Amino acid sequence: MSTNTTTGTIIAQGAEIPALGLGTAGMSGGDCQRAVETALAVGYRHIDTAQLYDNEAAVGRGIAESEVDREDVFVVTKVHPDDAAPADVCESTERSLERLELQTIDLLLLHGPSDEAPLAATIGAMNDCQHDGLVDHIGISNFGIEGLEDAIDCSETPIVTNQVKYHPYHQPDDLIAYCLENEILLTAYSPLAEGSVVGDERLASIGEPYGKSAAQVALRWLIQHPYVAAIPKAASREHIEANADVFDFELSAEEMRAVFELNGGLSDRLAAQMGL
Repeated sequence: MSTNTTTGTIIAQGAEIPALGLGTAGMSGGDCQRAVETALAVGYRHIDTAQLYDNEAAVGRGIAESEVDREDVFVVTKVHPDDAAPADVCESTERSLERLELQTIDLLLLHGPSDEAPLAATIGAMNDCQHDGLVDHIGISNFGIEGLEDAIDCSETPIVTNQVKYHPYHQPDDLIAYCLENEILLTAYSPLAEGSVVGDERLASIGEPYGKSAAQVALRWLIQHPYVAAIPKAASREHIEANADVFDFELSAEEMRAVFELNGGLSDRLAAQMGL
């Protein structure tokens, strides 16, 4: 089983992925580049971008200007759903590599279901990108269980992750349980509910004995799941550092259950999987 609570690393489907990453959606230009440089300087080793975000060049510059070696950074980008046709997948991935100034993408995701091609054809083209050395691992984003199962069935290589919205107020229990049962990483985007967790008194009260904020409790709750990574977006050094400061404490089973209660409680199935 993946154990990421103290090491900060998850091993899923043959990929070794830092449990905490920097999300970059909505960031651009110099602000994005500086955020990436800052995140790498304070210890992040997982950077998430996408063709849709139109910031791959800024992310690439941030990685290049960082003092951290490229091989120590796990870089994720995503195929735009408009480029899901087989002829477009590898071509768009090559353009991503050019913008990122990288030789290989660590993890390439299909950003969401697409009308451009059957899923099997898109996944087949992503497998071709792997065969050609453009990409190490592949996965999907914004899919439910059925779509995830379809992706697994039609891929020659493991589907490493499904990246979806997951935070204390939005808990897709069945999908989480499926990923845990099948040792597939669930990457949680918007893990701080777009800032809504910051003023949550219930989360703040859990964090008080540890000297941690409500946001830090929310992130700790996520990464304390097996097979869950979180990619909070942050631009300022203060927020980037605070989000990273979640590996020196551990929530009790009771505290974990209390966070699940913010969305109606923990299902028996998930409780059993997590030992809660």
